[in-house]
Amino acid sequence: MASSKTLSHGDYLMGWVCALPLEMAAASVMLDEAHEPLSQSPNDSNTYTLGRIGNHNIVIACLPIGVYGVISATASVVQMRFTFPQIQSALMVGIGGGAPTSYFDIRLGDVVVSTPTGTSGGVIQYDYGKTTAGGDFERVGILDKPPILFLTAVAQLQAKYMVGKGQISQIVSKTLEENPSMKAMFSCPGERHDFLYHGDYDHPALSTTCGLCDSRRIVKRDPRREGELLRVHYGLIASGNKVIKHGQTRDRLAKELGILCFEMEAAGLMDQIPCLVIRGISDYSDSHKNKDWQGYAALTAAAYAKELLSKITGRSSTQAETTRGMQSDCMCESELGS
Repeated sequence: MASSKTLSHGDYLMGWVCALPLEMAAASVMLDEAHEPLSQSPNDSNTYTLGRIGNHNIVIACLPIGVYGVISATASVVQMRFTFPQIQSALMVGIGGGAPTSYFDIRLGDVVVSTPTGTSGGVIQYDYGKTTAGGDFERVGILDKPPILFLTAVAQLQAKYMVGKGQISQIVSKTLEENPSMKAMFSCPGERHDFLYHGDYDHPALSTTCGLCDSRRIVKRDPRREGELLRVHYGLIASGNKVIKHGQTRDRLAKELGILCFEMEAAGLMDQIPCLVIRGISDYSDSHKNKDWQGYAALTAAAYAKELLSKITGRSSTQAETTRGMQSDCMCESELGS
């Protein structure tokens, strides 16, 4: 990463929001250049990491430790815009719980990207709605879809991955090589540590590992070929204020709504700022949850975000900075000539 320099608040047009410290760690090592901290609005309690990825100046924020969910995410991005009023869009990047189906072979370490479907903008708040007279739960409201600038870049990346030219694995390898202290927490645990149990099989009570779990209840899946170990999936991400740790609930909602991934913060951003959600899969949203894959999943999501930003050719932060500089120079020349 290049040495630090100081910019102005108006030079930052893009936010990057994380929920966990390990997600922020993964985000910070994606920066091509670090920037010095800036003063903050008295209405802003966030703590930021500032820097540049490609030609985009980025404001990275992490939610308060232990304070997660939709409301916390909403507060974070609202406060961010008090200090950085020129921010136009944001990425929500981190880990999530996968919802594998017969149509989507989602595995630990894979990446899920929120993209619009026929009835949704890409993120659905699955626990927001009302209970009707018959006792059924009716979801209400539709969240905004990601900005076209992001969606066109996602389409280009999707085409690249179809022909085997994606860069996530290379970015992850380079990052760990340049930051060896991260290897213990952020390296890939490997396919032999990736177990998907049938949805109706719960983790044994009081057991802290899956050592006592019945191996006969593991879903049989073909090994992935070398070079295809990590996949990117595109579709609907479910967001809500509770953690899903129940295989049958996961399967029911995945079938009912077409969900690929569960998480807890994205719904708080979608109507506040144009936003794309990127999640690395760290578990299967069931009672067999563990933390072994969290670091690697956070890193794969951050690597995808970095690759995505390299494809965005719209108005960039550095272009805005250059334009302001040219305008300032013109003003000075005019004043000198008057």
